[in-house]
Amino acid sequence: MSSQHRTGSRWTKTLVVGASAAATLLMTGCSDVAQRGFLPTERGTTNHVDTIMDLWIGSWIAALAVGLITWGLMLWCIIAYRRRKNETGYPKQVGYHLPLEIFYTLVPIILIVSLFSFSDRVEREVDARYDHPDVTVEVYGKQWAWDFNYVDSNVHTSGAQADLTGKEGVEEKLDTLYLPEHSKVELQLKSRDVNHSFWVPAFLQKLDTIPGQTNYMSFTTGGTGEYQGKCAELCGEYHSEMLFKVKVVSQEDYRKQMELFADEDHPQNHGILGDEYNRNPNKTKTDQ
Repeated sequence: MSSQHRTGSRWTKTLVVGASAAATLLMTGCSDVAQRGFLPTERGTTNHVDTIMDLWIGSWIAALAVGLITWGLMLWCIIAYRRRKNETGYPKQVGYHLPLEIFYTLVPIILIVSLFSFSDRVEREVDARYDHPDVTVEVYGKQWAWDFNYVDSNVHTSGAQADLTGKEGVEEKLDTLYLPEHSKVELQLKSRDVNHSFWVPAFLQKLDTIPGQTNYMSFTTGGTGEYQGKCAELCGEYHSEMLFKVKVVSQEDYRKQMELFADEDHPQNHGILGDEYNRNPNKTKTDQ
């Protein structure tokens, strides 16, 4: 056997052993954070979280596999076919290999079609609206806060800009979106002035609020919990202070909260804050 073949065989074995060791380390030594793809949430937060998380992790696994194979082949070629001492001239030239060329063409096509198919299926599932949601909340983004209209209960909360002074206790004062656990929710997203973006990182969903247009976010809540929300669209000087909270509470606590808003001692929460409070109230609405 030539020295070239022995070198190539040795490096091939080294690469296989290295890849196997890396895969074993990833599978056995990963923390819970790594196992959920380093995403800022837990499984089951909403009905879409697991679906999005599986697509995310699956895409990374496929990309890592393709990357390891590609980098391994490149490294093997660099080492196995490097110029040896006392060698002159160019390496031996060979013609194309038709079956190999077909293989190199088909594999990327299969990968792209597969990724597109999985992504399209997940997107359609996430974007689908409920025919009869349990809870409908009209969400208005505004510079630099949020209005929440609880349509089913005919009450609302009008948020104020967060005051980020560096002192503790700011989060407790943020406007809160209340949702009941294990319920089908539809959020109708609108804007009173400029483009904003409604984002709850733990839900793994983000959707723009655009003046004159209604976007819809539908999901089923999981168990109780409290989550941070923010605007993800640069919308002006105090964009960073356009914060809110989401509280998923029990069915009973949600009912009590709606009753509290509707109580005669809280007239500031009665009714719905509609388009008349927009910066340009005469702008035509267009549903998407």
